Amino acid sequence: MQKNYWILMTVLCCCSQLTLEAQNNDQWAQLSRYAQANADLKAANQTPPTAVFIGNSITQHWYAMRPDFFTANNYVGRGISGQTTPQFVSRFRADVLALNPKIVVINGGINDIAENTGAYDPDFTFGSIQSMAELAQANGIAVILTSVLPADHIPWRTEIANVPEKISALNAAIKAYAARKGFEYLDYYTQMADEQKAMTALYTSDGVHVTDDGYQVMEAMVKKCIDEWLEKHVSTGK
Repeated sequence: MQKNYWILMTVLCCCSQLTLEAQNNDQWAQLSRYAQANADLKAANQTPPTAVFIGNSITQHWYAMRPDFFTANNYVGRGISGQTTPQFVSRFRADVLALNPKIVVINGGINDIAENTGAYDPDFTFGSIQSMAELAQANGIAVILTSVLPADHIPWRTEIANVPEKISALNAAIKAYAARKGFEYLDYYTQMADEQKAMTALYTSDGVHVTDDGYQVMEAMVKKCIDEWLEKHVSTGK
C-alpha cells in the first residue's frame, strides 16, 4: 500500500512538472497566441494560405496596420512583438507547417541582436533561421528568407553596440545560405537603408519599427517575389 502511494505521488509530481514546463514554454514562445486563429483558419475548410509571414513586431504590426494586403492576397501574418528567432522555431510547426501554405516568409534577427532573450550569438540566430527553412522545405513549403531591416541603434537597448555591423553580417550569412539552398532571398535592407546604414526616416517611426510608407515598399517587394515564384512553380506544376 505504502509503495503504491509513493508511486502515485511520483506520477503526480511528474505530471505537475510537465504541466508547469508546458505553461512556461507557452509563456516563453506564446504558443497559444494564434491557436484560435489557426483553428478557425483550418476549420473554414478553405484554400490553404498562399503564404504565411512569420516574424516579430515588424510582421505583427504589418498585419495589424495593413490587413487588406494580407486578405487580398491570401497571406497570413504570424508575427509576435519582441520575439527572437528561437521563439519562432518553437511555434513554427503550429503557426506555419500546420497551415500548409505554399510559401513561408521568414523575417527575424533584430530582436536577437537586441538581446531580448539573452546574449546575441550570431551562429545560434543563424541556426534558428536555418532550422525554420529546413523544416519548411521538408514539408514541401517554399522558403523566402528576408534580410534584417536596417537600424543604426536599438531604441529600447541603447547600450547595444555595433548594430549596423551585426545586421550586415547576419544578412550576408542569410543571403549566402539562401543561394546555397536555392531559397529566395528578399533584400529589404538595400531598399530601406540610408547612407548611415540606418533605416530611411520616411520608413520608420523609431529607427526599427516600420511606418505605412515602409510597409508599402516591403509589400511591393514581397508580392513581386511571391508572384514570380507562383508563376514559375505553380503554373508549371514543378
